[in-house]
Amino acid sequence: MNVKLWSILGNSQKLDGGAMFGNVPKAMWEKWIVPDAENRIPLACRALLAEGLNGKRVLFETGIGAFFDPKMRERFGVQEAEHVLLHSLHLAGFSDSDIDVVVLSHLHFDHAGGLLSPWQSDKPLSLLFPNAVFVVSKECWLRAQKPHARDRASFIPELVPLLEQSGRLEIVEGEYSRALGESVRFHYSQGHTPGLMLAEIVGAHNHGGVVFCADLIPGRPWVHLPVTMGYDRFPEILIDEKKTFLQDKLSRRVKLYFTHDVECAMADVQIDEKGRFSTIAEHESLTAFDLN
Repeated sequence: MNVKLWSILGNSQKLDGGAMFGNVPKAMWEKWIVPDAENRIPLACRALLAEGLNGKRVLFETGIGAFFDPKMRERFGVQEAEHVLLHSLHLAGFSDSDIDVVVLSHLHFDHAGGLLSPWQSDKPLSLLFPNAVFVVSKECWLRAQKPHARDRASFIPELVPLLEQSGRLEIVEGEYSRALGESVRFHYSQGHTPGLMLAEIVGAHNHGGVVFCADLIPGRPWVHLPVTMGYDRFPEILIDEKKTFLQDKLSRRVKLYFTHDVECAMADVQIDEKGRFSTIAEHESLTAFDLN
């Protein structure tokens, strides 16, 4: 299987560093990512474009997009008014109409908002990617339909009916989807949100490949097992899931792909003699990267 990869930047954010690092003291986390005067840290919303998966062009996530009105854009620290993802796709030589499949790890707005058209005061939101199948896990779909009070603000009410009405929604429960066959295997996590779907582009003989880490591991600092986010539902469960996940990826030499790390798109995982995980062989960006 000849697979090419592109890192595709979407709209960027600045969010409170304390929220992003949970119970890690500021004196520690500010050494990893320097906050601004408002205690916010910069975050990417990076998608992954893959060509050659089951004969299809696949986009993993869409970032936060530009669907927020100006007030909400400021509240959530979105840095650009334009739809950056569309511009990044254009720079890579593609458009949203060229995408055959969009895989969504979950439906929080900073991962699925890029599915929607940019905000306009006189027009309702509409769905982009007119030719794509949208792949979502069953648990994530149910959560988006009936959010908990704790995470209701993380979802986009208009998105669920638009996906339903598209007639191109595939809800997945197991390891594989109809759209992508055995070229992509799904792992699941419950610590951040129910049914978080971690998509692994499967390498030859089940080794190599790359996995989209989504919010299980938003970036390099979160590779360290004790580091979790204040947004996570069950930090202890997430840490246990992360340990199993990283041990598996290390044993099979699967690369990690990060959505929220401003400086690193992809890296290999390693472990030291004390059992601490970290990253090596880091890539800031990918352009027609040959995965084989």
